[in-house]
Amino acid sequence: MRACLCAARKRVSTEIGISISFMRKIVFDIETKNFFQETGSNDPASLDIAVVCIYDSSRDAYESFFEEELPKLWPIMEKSDLLIGFNSDHFDIPILNKYYSGDLTKIKSIDLLKEVRKALGRRIKLDTLAEATLGRGKTANGLAASKWWKEGKKEEVKKYCLDDVKITREIYDYALKNGCLKYRDGKEIKEIKLDTSKWEIPSEKTAMTHTLPF
Repeated sequence: MRACLCAARKRVSTEIGISISFMRKIVFDIETKNFFQETGSNDPASLDIAVVCIYDSSRDAYESFFEEELPKLWPIMEKSDLLIGFNSDHFDIPILNKYYSGDLTKIKSIDLLKEVRKALGRRIKLDTLAEATLGRGKTANGLAASKWWKEGKKEEVKKYCLDDVKITREIYDYALKNGCLKYRDGKEIKEIKLDTSKWEIPSEKTAMTHTLPF
């Protein structure tokens, strides 16, 4: 049945003249220098970026940007057709917009946590999804990354962030191919059915205004 669904999606994309394989997709994740309890606010924009890591489908490459390197990130983001993250609409994009003079919400985005919550009715951690869907979990957690940053271990923070991007990319690819993700509920592995049919259909949001003089 899944093979049939995938074939049907391929036919539909061909019929409407959309070559989804040529979409420039950016999978991304952020690690911050601080936490909400340190800033006294629950606004993501109150946090400061330590590093941003991405996967760029147009180059099949992973890349990282520390705070001082963010000007190199903006041209990549502006030329993308789709931003992909986990809790990215609520957390990562608002933080990035704190540093960016434009508005990254003008680019189409897929927030995998939002998609899971929409289908299941509750939040599931990335680590939980990865363990059940991919057979492996995250390499660390945000608390460890924050501790490393305060200890000056920038490369360890970058590696952790890159690992999260790799997991997010694989989770996205799995969902797109199979129309579901998995999670463990007690001793049982359950599936979360996802409607991915419109994920890679370009929208008007991708025609964003370029605001910086690159």
